Amino acid sequence: MNSEFTIAVHSLVYLAYLPERMASSELISKNVSTHPARIRKVMSCLRKNGFVKTKEGIGGGYILNSNPHEVTLAQIYRAISHGAVKPHGCTGDPEQDCPISSNIPEVMDEIFNEAEVSLVKYLDQVTIHSVLEKIKQCH
Repeated sequence: MNSEFTIAVHSLVYLAYLPERMASSELISKNVSTHPARIRKVMSCLRKNGFVKTKEGIGGGYILNSNPHEVTLAQIYRAISHGAVKPHGCTGDPEQDCPISSNIPEVMDEIFNEAEVSLVKYLDQVTIHSVLEKIKQCH
């Protein structure tokens, strides 16, 4: 899992908290506590996937383009982080005679793929609205 997923969820929940109001990358970045350029990168991906709309210039920014009751964290995960459960580095060597070293990459790939399927299945049950509601219960 990468931090872009968390930034994307946080940003969308924040926009759901501000319905019908544009939020600049600077405003979102203050709420998320990260650099505005990083917000713009994540928001660009969210825009390309139809989650937000943008308006350029003064008074511009981002606004939700989707229903927070219907957008699931699985949809966001697929747009931002799909495949991120599997680590980039891999141990083992398929060329070695050792049955452990030669087979561990394939077995671990299978394990990470199954873990990702389970993660996405869980995230499919969580919406932007439900995250916002959980946050409201914290107060």
